[in-house]
Amino acid sequence: MMSLNPVRVLNREAEEEKAEIARLSLFVGAIAIGELVKSTLGPKGMDKILVAHGRSAGQVEVTNDGATILKSIGVDNPAAKILVNMSKVQDDEVGDGTTSVTVFASELLKEAEKLIEQKIHPQTIIEGWRVAQDVAKNALQNATSDNSADSERFREDLMNIARTTLSSKILSQHKEHFSKLAVDAVLRLKGSGNLSAIQIIKKRGATLADSFLDTGFLLDKKPGVHQPQKITDAKILIANTPMDTDKIKVFGSRVRVDSMAKIAELETAEKEKMKDKVDKIVKHGCNVFINRQLIYNYPEQLFADANVMAIEHADFDGIERLALVTGGEIVSTFDRPELVKLGKCESIEQIMIGEDTILRFSGVPLGEACTIVIRGATQQILDEAERSIHDALCVLAATVKESRIVYGGGCSEMIMAVAVMKTAAATAGKEAVAMEAFARALQQLPTVIADNAGYDSAQLVSELRAAHYSGNNSAGLDMEAGKIGCMKNLGITESWAVKRQVLLSAAEAAEMILRVDDILRSAPRKRTQDRGHC
Repeated sequence: MMSLNPVRVLNREAEEEKAEIARLSLFVGAIAIGELVKSTLGPKGMDKILVAHGRSAGQVEVTNDGATILKSIGVDNPAAKILVNMSKVQDDEVGDGTTSVTVFASELLKEAEKLIEQKIHPQTIIEGWRVAQDVAKNALQNATSDNSADSERFREDLMNIARTTLSSKILSQHKEHFSKLAVDAVLRLKGSGNLSAIQIIKKRGATLADSFLDTGFLLDKKPGVHQPQKITDAKILIANTPMDTDKIKVFGSRVRVDSMAKIAELETAEKEKMKDKVDKIVKHGCNVFINRQLIYNYPEQLFADANVMAIEHADFDGIERLALVTGGEIVSTFDRPELVKLGKCESIEQIMIGEDTILRFSGVPLGEACTIVIRGATQQILDEAERSIHDALCVLAATVKESRIVYGGGCSEMIMAVAVMKTAAATAGKEAVAMEAFARALQQLPTVIADNAGYDSAQLVSELRAAHYSGNNSAGLDMEAGKIGCMKNLGITESWAVKRQVLLSAAEAAEMILRVDDILRSAPRKRTQDRGHC
């Protein structure tokens, strides 16, 4: 008899995980990611310390921002990578809800694992989930309210959203102060949603409560020596050009001279070139020159002689934002002054923040431009405060664009879960089991919020569910008192855009992972040995 050897299709070092093993591998990875960030959810969530290795070894970050935690850890599991990418999209799209979306997707997959053990086919689960997602989305939409027509009530809505967003962050102790800062800054945008006009500057010293909103544009730089320290009616030339060519720096160049006089000639030629360049810049009619690159001593002196304020090394974000708010353009060549658009502002002056002197640009053409100055004791506090403010600003900007709001504190999740449960009860077939699983996953969000606060989550969530079944659609978790409360009276509101994005992103990511029945890992690419010697 002829022996049948198994046919191997894949390369010797390629790997394949099939069916149940592949699915289990994905579930384990996704659930592990959910467990990792679960404890940071809600107003009583805990923080994580991230310690860097490699080039920035020893650098420490303290954060409870889901997206920051997930993008800082290296993951090897394919499902874990999908969830990490999903939280990044949530952060880019609406700025908040990064932990909620990860936990919800993870809980969906936890429920799916139980259903697959009961021999329910993944496609059946997906069918049920799709119906449940539509029901949940409609229930959420029906629970929205919109006060954008009344400016006073809309401002109060924005304040409540900012308070709710900040209540789970490091700024929770000062949420009133920072909510006002964030709302004032976003309302200055006049609905444009252009967050680039809001600059955030971090200055160590004082306390978080000393942070403030400045209505001008602040640049953390100083003018050069002997140059004007204050300018009114500023005409600003913004440039990205080398101003250090008073030395020869062509890579690998070698200059041979036979006397010291020749060196002096070279230096003089370089100086002449720089003088021509400065003359061309001054001919633009500017009285302020801001450069992204360094300005050496000689051109700095030439600018001082021409009575021009010259500012060097304004980082690229700084000059991009400066060009936006002053209405100027970033230029690199100076031969055609008539084509260059100068930036303008009413005055430039130096102000002190703590021990640092920085420049304030007042009366910029883009009226909505402003700067939030964050004070704090350590760099870690400042970094986390910046992330918190950024989340609040993104959510507020999203709410100004899409003004509908929903109630927080687990209220929205329970509204969706109850609607899905009721539809499942009237559905015949195995899809109903998947729909019930979807509803259980939604209920896990308020459960985790209560667990993180140290309360009896089983008791609270069952009370919350009973309240919603009896028609109390504004009931949610009051985490200050540890009981069920009215979210409307407590002012715990969230943006509908954020909640909808959490629902849709998590359901799509979980469905994508559930569809997989095979994981192929390609063989590592070998380095060829016959490249010859270097």
